[in-house]
Amino acid sequence: MARILLRNLSLLDPRADDLVGGRELLIDDRVIASVDGCIRAPDARVIDLGGRTVMPGLIDCHVHIMATHVRFALNATGHIPPSLATAYAAQTLRAALQRGFTSLRDAGGADRGHKLAVEQGLFSGPRLFISGRAISQTGGHGDLRERVDHAEPCGCAHLMNGIGRIADGVPEVRRAARDEIRLGADQIKVMASGGVASAADPIHFMQYSAEELEALVDEARRAHTYVMAHAYTPEAIERCVAAGVRTIEHGNLLDERTARLMAEQGTYLVPTLSTYFALAKHGAALGFPQESLQKLRDVLSVGTRSLEIARAAGVKMALGTDLLGELQVHQSGEFAIRAEALRPIEIVRSATLIGAEVLGMAGRLGIIEPGALADLLAVDGNPLEDLRLLQDDGAHISLIMKDGAIIKQTLPA
Repeated sequence: MARILLRNLSLLDPRADDLVGGRELLIDDRVIASVDGCIRAPDARVIDLGGRTVMPGLIDCHVHIMATHVRFALNATGHIPPSLATAYAAQTLRAALQRGFTSLRDAGGADRGHKLAVEQGLFSGPRLFISGRAISQTGGHGDLRERVDHAEPCGCAHLMNGIGRIADGVPEVRRAARDEIRLGADQIKVMASGGVASAADPIHFMQYSAEELEALVDEARRAHTYVMAHAYTPEAIERCVAAGVRTIEHGNLLDERTARLMAEQGTYLVPTLSTYFALAKHGAALGFPQESLQKLRDVLSVGTRSLEIARAAGVKMALGTDLLGELQVHQSGEFAIRAEALRPIEIVRSATLIGAEVLGMAGRLGIIEPGALADLLAVDGNPLEDLRLLQDDGAHISLIMKDGAIIKQTLPA
């Protein structure tokens, strides 16, 4: 791969509070080789950025690329052929990359094949960190059977695709975690409380016993990975933190005491506010069930309060979106929603520096320094002054690089 020298730019380093001028970047193969004031590289291709802002590629730590429908139950095995779902996933991946998201953590549904398709260039998309299928108790957030369905999940259900899988009791959850790790999961996802999109579990339901949660964490740790947990209420979050869960997904109903506990234990929070705002606006027209719309109102009513509580307690927050089906187009809307409670630099850090920590890629992603992977964006202005520059489907991003390769370039000749 040819060397590339980026000139005439302002640098947005997420570790700093302001832009830094007078820098040039040399990309050699997949990595950033040098960041300096004046770089001599006569053999490099020179790209003049015309004063644009260069920042790390964005990271979304909670997506579902295999969620083809807003109606959650229709994403279960049997409602859509896996081949068609994968075709939708390819479209979702390509669109996310064009918005500037160069890394995604899938929170249930994507498998090793999707990850390899991106790595081998068969799909154009962000690099993937997959959870396989989320692990759910019977009647939990990952049990997508309708409430009139009396059929027991068959013994072969673990062989099928889908967003989640059912496991009950310590031996079963251990087996499920081991199986997802065998299949290539980068991290384990557990459904630890009720959810909005599922039919049978109110938000306040606490799912899995302490022993089951601890067993999942033990399996993940022994495989040198971690557990991410779907959880909304303080009670559910506290149980997860006590069990050793590393990241809490959603957390809308977080309170001050539980936030302090998370900060003490170093537990990350991944809020996903854009999905609730998008569902509130478009869900009914797209067939989102009425019982789910009622639960949606409960978590939407607290707005950005969880962000304020987490920030005050010192909880590290990564960016997540959790959008389903047709609502995936609202991915960049997360920036505007968070701006109601957080400073632009805090939001940028959540989508770069902190996201990289969550992925276990600190020092490799989310920063601009020698040795980091060359995932870079050139933005038409300063995102720290106007976060809208990171919205509008990448319209204000003139250059996107992933692994040192140019994905998009709309710079004037």
